Amino acid sequence: MTKQEYLEAAEKRYDELKRLNLITDFYDYETEFVKIWNSLGREVLEKNIGNLSQDKRKKKPHDSRVR
Repeated sequence: MTKQEYLEAAEKRYDELKRLNLITDFYDYETEFVKIWNSLGREVLEKNIGNLSQDKRKKKPHDSRVR
């Protein structure tokens, strides 16, 4: 992921973050804030290492040449 791609992904969520200022209940604010950042984090992670497996138990070897 390039710096530009990261900035574009964060910019997509900027309006959502600004709308949080309209929420008066801190619990709701925090819940929505966490959802936004988890979404951004997942997008960054997937860009950097590829799509995540749907099976949480399945892992790929880091480098099959190294053992």
